[in-house]
Amino acid sequence: MATGTTRRQGELLDGLVELFLASGFAAFTLADLAERMHCSKTTLYALGHSKEALVRNVLVRFFRRATAEVEARVAEESDPARRIATYLRAVADELRPVSRRFFDDVAANPDAGSVYRRNTRIASERIAQLIAAGVEEGAFRSVDAKFVADLVANEMSRIQTGAVRSGTGLGDAEAYDALAELVLKGISH
Repeated sequence: MATGTTRRQGELLDGLVELFLASGFAAFTLADLAERMHCSKTTLYALGHSKEALVRNVLVRFFRRATAEVEARVAEESDPARRIATYLRAVADELRPVSRRFFDDVAANPDAGSVYRRNTRIASERIAQLIAAGVEEGAFRSVDAKFVADLVANEMSRIQTGAVRSGTGLGDAEAYDALAELVLKGISH
């Protein structure tokens, strides 16, 4: 029974991820979500003791799935430059289906924003690792990997808040593609 319950909870979380990415989450009540997901509010409470906890758990689910996808793609690359480009482009691909409403809701919700910032920080640390490895392998010129990663993280945050879109007209995924190109040109010999 527990396996069936766990599977159903996973399916519900995945469905909520898709719903939130497409439509945001702020406008939904728990009753709305229960109706949309064809379940009871009690079932949703099993996924989070409040709407805020549910939103947080759904975001964590999204980022875990996205991270697994991104890392799987990076693992296929042996070339340091392609690893970084693959990493940033994979992030862009994971964010491609995300609606502006979702990003606006994340920006307006302190707990959701905290989850997003935490994952951006983790992404920054991962980029620093990839750059440092490339420098060590001689594929990149000697750069301060943490500094470059910090710049990337700041730009990732600007992408998330819509500042890049409003300032440049680039969509989020396109901005990540441009960021990958810029970083690689900046650290290459």
